[in-house]
Amino acid sequence: MVKLLIVDDDLPTCDFLRLFFEKRQYEVFTAQDGEDALAIVKEKQPDIILLDIKMGGISGIEVLRRIKDICSNAKVIMMTGVKEEVVIDLAKEYGAIDYITKPFSLEHLEKDVMPKVVKQLL
Repeated sequence: MVKLLIVDDDLPTCDFLRLFFEKRQYEVFTAQDGEDALAIVKEKQPDIILLDIKMGGISGIEVLRRIKDICSNAKVIMMTGVKEEVVIDLAKEYGAIDYITKPFSLEHLEKDVMPKVVKQLL
């Protein structure tokens, strides 16, 4: 079973995505901040991480950098409400494989983004 970590400081977003992916047979973990996310990465070693860029506390970019130090093979997809090319380029430089903008289409996420990511795991 593919392990997925969702990191977003918006609890309804985490809950919604968790339910969506659990119905699709992912083992899902959630975190509302960077510190919790890093603890989950250390303990659970998720395969895929959906990571919000703008959060209180540690930024998503810094969390991404630390995740790659802990679990370099994790596939990280950044989530952003505002498309900022400089930030997206920095995320890719730190190892993010893709990004999605909020509000995002669950159909796009399910049919376009996730199959490519899961294929990379195989």
